[in-house]
Amino acid sequence: MLTVHHADNLRALAAYPDASFALIYIDPPFNTGRAQVRTSFKARQVRTGGRVAFNGKRYTQEATGRHTFDDAFDDYLAFLEPRLDEARRLLTPTGSLFVHLDYREVHYAKVLLDRIFGRASFLNEIIWAYDYGARTSKRWSPKHDNILWYARDPKRYTFNQDAADRVPYMAPGLVGAEKAARGKVPTDTWWHTIVSPTGKEKTGYPAQKPLGILERIVRVHSKPGDRLLDFFAGSGSFGDAADRNGRDCVLVDSSAAAIAVMKKRFRGRGATFVRGVAR
Repeated sequence: MLTVHHADNLRALAAYPDASFALIYIDPPFNTGRAQVRTSFKARQVRTGGRVAFNGKRYTQEATGRHTFDDAFDDYLAFLEPRLDEARRLLTPTGSLFVHLDYREVHYAKVLLDRIFGRASFLNEIIWAYDYGARTSKRWSPKHDNILWYARDPKRYTFNQDAADRVPYMAPGLVGAEKAARGKVPTDTWWHTIVSPTGKEKTGYPAQKPLGILERIVRVHSKPGDRLLDFFAGSGSFGDAADRNGRDCVLVDSSAAAIAVMKKRFRGRGATFVRGVAR
């Protein structure tokens, strides 16, 4: 079951009682200092011009929509802190929080999270590495995000490693044919492509994260039937991953554009959309 709140997330979180969620994932704005803009396109077949596809036909791309949100904060940690306090309150005794950031703020956020949760509750920094997009010639091009994992109780938390998908060995010849065929359990470095700009998964919403990353978190760190939460829902990818794997999920976003994307994405899947904090 999916419940989507069109609301300020701090007000929405305050309406839920303690220990309401077994797993919380958030992908807050990265504080890049600029507006994030994504334009969605649709391919149209043409006789001349355009680009030749694999099937030999020619296509042009027509813009079908534009989504944007501001990503600049005078005091980013002051914005995050009350929301992270609420996240800790809302976790079940065996629950976990995943905070998805990048190099700009992750180190400051970790210090803040250590204070809120306690340093012992920090279990992993997961590096999501990808290889797509623009590059710079002035420094090493940043091609990874950081995902911080904190447990509500560092001695009791959900970690079902057997539910993880397996990935290819980088040197299969060193492990033998049987292991190479089975693949390996991922480490704390996750090599995974971004959402394809032309793929079916793409919604056109800025900073959309791939289902492959989110389904791994859902499967390993929660159980079927658990209730999950994402209060920076954006395009709804975490809710999609939860729903596909038999979990209930509450999503919160204050953006009308995000709500419109999620209404389209979850059409026919029984999602409940609530304006404000009523539930």
